[in-house]
Amino acid sequence: MALQEYKRKRRFETTPEPPPKLESKKNNYRFVVQKHRASHLHYDFRLEMEGVLKSWAVPKGPPLDPDDKRLAMMVEDHPVSYFDFEGVIPPGNYGAGTVMVWDMGTWEPLGDPAAMLQKGDLKFRLNGKKLKGEFGLVRMRSRRPGSKGNEWLLIKKRDQYVKEGFDANDDAMDYSVLTRRSLDEIAGDKKSEAWQSNRKAAGKRGEKNAWLAESIAKAEKKKAGGNRQKSTKKRRISSDAKEELRKAS
Repeated sequence: MALQEYKRKRRFETTPEPPPKLESKKNNYRFVVQKHRASHLHYDFRLEMEGVLKSWAVPKGPPLDPDDKRLAMMVEDHPVSYFDFEGVIPPGNYGAGTVMVWDMGTWEPLGDPAAMLQKGDLKFRLNGKKLKGEFGLVRMRSRRPGSKGNEWLLIKKRDQYVKEGFDANDDAMDYSVLTRRSLDEIAGDKKSEAWQSNRKAAGKRGEKNAWLAESIAKAEKKKAGGNRQKSTKKRRISSDAKEELRKAS
């Protein structure tokens, strides 16, 4: 059941993505971040737990600056075998575009992971090649009609690994931790052709990236509206999920 949505969206005779095999529920506590250039560039943040990769699409990339609370849209579970997937998803397929293994490593839950996920306040520590330290994933309490409840915030906690002004899209970060290739090199240096193909693919029913773009726009609009109503009182980051969301939204 956990991978039915993953299976429904893909035609495995035409995509190099791995089939939906459910693994043992023994937690190995690995994480991977895949940079994904489809119709819109984003980063897929995945935590291994309960025999699958729990997944969030992060449009602006994961933060290392606590002041940057990143929108993270929870998407369908992926199979554990997706952990080291890197390559090109052909045009006409769901999520068509280039995928890079941007970062990988292990993660440590700071509490009961299943309970925290259910509550919508998941705290953890990352030990990756690019990302290290404590983070939080906090589900947003959206009041938007029709919201699917899949809007979260990815937040960096203050510790020795903070990097103010960090930008995952910096050219210096554009390399695979598996192969050291850039996104263009993985795509075979056919950047413009890939973007044209992906725009066509985005028009299909259920296309991941069209949905993602619409969700991002609505969430950003909601966030911008909330920012105009903020008081001038200095904002501080709270470990309490409701307080974090109230200040971020």
